[in-house]
Amino acid sequence: MIIVVKPEASEEEVDHIIKKIKDLGLQAHVSKGTERTIIGAIGDEAILQSVPLEAIPGVEKVLPILKPFKLASREFRKEDTVIAVAGASIGGRRIAVIAGPCAVENRTLMVEIAKGVKDGGAQFIRGGAFKPRTSPYAFQGLEGEGLSYLAEARERTGLPIVTEVMDPRDIELIAKYADVLQIGARNMQNFRLLKEVGLCKKPILLKRGISATIKEWLMSAEYIMSGGNHHVILCERGIRTYETETRNTLDLSAVPVLKKLTHLPVIVDPSHAVGKRDLVAPMAKAAIAAGADGLLIEVHANPEEALCDGEQSLKPAAFKQLMKEMRLIAEAVGREL
Repeated sequence: MIIVVKPEASEEEVDHIIKKIKDLGLQAHVSKGTERTIIGAIGDEAILQSVPLEAIPGVEKVLPILKPFKLASREFRKEDTVIAVAGASIGGRRIAVIAGPCAVENRTLMVEIAKGVKDGGAQFIRGGAFKPRTSPYAFQGLEGEGLSYLAEARERTGLPIVTEVMDPRDIELIAKYADVLQIGARNMQNFRLLKEVGLCKKPILLKRGISATIKEWLMSAEYIMSGGNHHVILCERGIRTYETETRNTLDLSAVPVLKKLTHLPVIVDPSHAVGKRDLVAPMAKAAIAAGADGLLIEVHANPEEALCDGEQSLKPAAFKQLMKEMRLIAEAVGREL
């Protein structure tokens, strides 16, 4: 249920509304927009049927949220959410670019790549310290050591860090280093993990599962937001279909669909979607044209020697050229890069 607060309502009246909701055993989530303050009453809405909420001082009107994802819906928040991260932002007019290797391999290489993507125009550095791999024999990441290398790369470049968390037991450690915590496609419906990062204060980048519907994806975002963390970034990274020419099938239609359904920022990972470096550039440009708020692009100084996903990684020079080309697309659709 959405409770729309009158523009002239006092702080005491808002606090009273929140207390009333909590006294009924429901969660109260406040969203302050440019024109209105909205309070979401989340829980068993049957409890509210016999409560005259519109009689409470400061309440303008009460509306039901029809979507199963409450906090993530456009009904709860009309304005687009912009997430501020260490001097950068995701959402809004400027398109955010997150770039770096699939996995952190060593200190020297991580710093070199970070400098390369910074020179190319990226606003964030990415790299996996904990790696979920299909094979148990594949490189699993440097874990804590990798996090320290990411921290050094941030010190050298000033770029905020995006890295993956796979296990609730690692959240506290990773949050000490990372500016944004990534939930990978394999863990999109790891509900225990989603609940735990919902208690975290860091922004969460939530990738779409390989076979997940848009509704299921948004319900996963709802798990995080219901825990109190509303700083969620959605990342389309391709879904599994019958097609074998690309690693996955990039569902660019998800971008405008999500823009209608949710206020959360939506970014695209063309690297994992196509799995081939020659296809990354056209799909990155298409993502901007489709309305994406950001891009996640894999970059490696020596892709043929990469321990993970070298075939889809751009070299820093190619990334820099792509950034120049994408700026033209961004300008054409009224955005900045």
